[in-house]
Amino acid sequence: MSPNLSAILYLVSGVLFILALRGLSSPETSRQGNLFGIIGMVIAISVTFLSVGNFSSGFIYVLIFFAIGGSIGSFIAYRIPMTAMPELVAGFHSLVGLAAVFVAISAFINPTAFNLGTPGNIKLASLIEMAIGAAVGAITFSGSVIAFLKLQGIMSGAPITFKGQHLLNALLLLLIVILTIYLCSTQSSNLFWILIAVSFLIGFLIIIPIGGADMPVVISMLNSYSGWAAAGIGFTLENTALIITGALVGSSGAILSYIMCKGMNRSFFNVILGGFGATDQTSQSQNKEQRPVKSGNADDAAFLMKNASSVIIVPGYGMAVAQAQHALREMVDTLKKNDIKVSYAIHPVAGRMPGHMNVLLAEANVPYDEVFELEEINNDFANADVAFVIGANDVTNPVAKTDPQSPIYGMPVLDVEKCKSVLFVKRSLSPGYAGIDNDLFYKENTLMLFADAKKMTEDITKNL
Repeated sequence: MSPNLSAILYLVSGVLFILALRGLSSPETSRQGNLFGIIGMVIAISVTFLSVGNFSSGFIYVLIFFAIGGSIGSFIAYRIPMTAMPELVAGFHSLVGLAAVFVAISAFINPTAFNLGTPGNIKLASLIEMAIGAAVGAITFSGSVIAFLKLQGIMSGAPITFKGQHLLNALLLLLIVILTIYLCSTQSSNLFWILIAVSFLIGFLIIIPIGGADMPVVISMLNSYSGWAAAGIGFTLENTALIITGALVGSSGAILSYIMCKGMNRSFFNVILGGFGATDQTSQSQNKEQRPVKSGNADDAAFLMKNASSVIIVPGYGMAVAQAQHALREMVDTLKKNDIKVSYAIHPVAGRMPGHMNVLLAEANVPYDEVFELEEINNDFANADVAFVIGANDVTNPVAKTDPQSPIYGMPVLDVEKCKSVLFVKRSLSPGYAGIDNDLFYKENTLMLFADAKKMTEDITKNL
């Protein structure tokens, strides 16, 4: 394929990626946006395929590994439950970062194959690009691995902090800059390997102090890192599609991280540098069992809903775990038949990644005009008869507004406690992902429904 035609097709794929991002900015157009992204990626991969050459040994290798990777990706996508989507995203981010590191290593060891010069005499601009790409890629990989381990429950979601942590992180970042400068002047292979090792270490250190409450920000932040790593390697490979795609992912991920931090009343730099959630919750856990709670059953919940004029649904991660979105939709349809107004309240960080609840509700074909973000619906709780909280925890915790010692203090939460009645579906009184007790459990107007979210919702529908 001629270079001119390749450039034009790469440009077309870039435009499709931009249209994909535009479509994904709204639930109504998300399917169309996803389709644009798929078409753009098919074009980009096809052009890259055809640029390898005819059926040479290189082409055969590309074909083999494309088949292996595509098969694994398809199998995972087909089998993965929605509850594990955050872990999947973190895992895929790590692969993007690792791919950037491998490409940088290949380009450094054999620059001739990439038209970057000869070993020990690599073009300065190319050396800077591959150093940045390798460093950001290594940070993305190790950071994403830690995020995956925390989300999967293999590693504790609690913050891991130690004295002098921020200073150490700052020194390591400074060391990366110094190593990059010396690498460009000496082109020493030892410095290149040290640069990658230090980058792996800093990626590990900047994620371990981040608590579970801030995990959605981490996911969007790592998404941004993976984009910048891809863009840096795109310059090394002189691949237009990779540069455009990486820049789009990097910039959109950074903007999303900012939006998430704003939604949680967090400082973006403080979240990155870590430590949220590292408070002593011992006193809370000791007093939890001594506080009285009111519990009920599906019949009680159905009675309250049947006599309500308006109900606000607050979905959370518990709904995702129980796969209760379809049962919830059936319950809501039953309420509507009784002329009860129903709406959904979505917190920007509900779940384990940005937009997690929106995806689940869309899967159950919930009408988009019934779904409202925190800012749009928070004032409506005071006038609603019933709030049905299905698996949400930290995002409904009033302590965020009252306790300066809480790890979620200052985070905007849904004002669920202002409803006349609150029905809270949860398996137990266990704390949420932030590791703290929820004061909403013990409110006078709260009725706890201890059960699996899906079964409880189905039972409520039967009673209705």
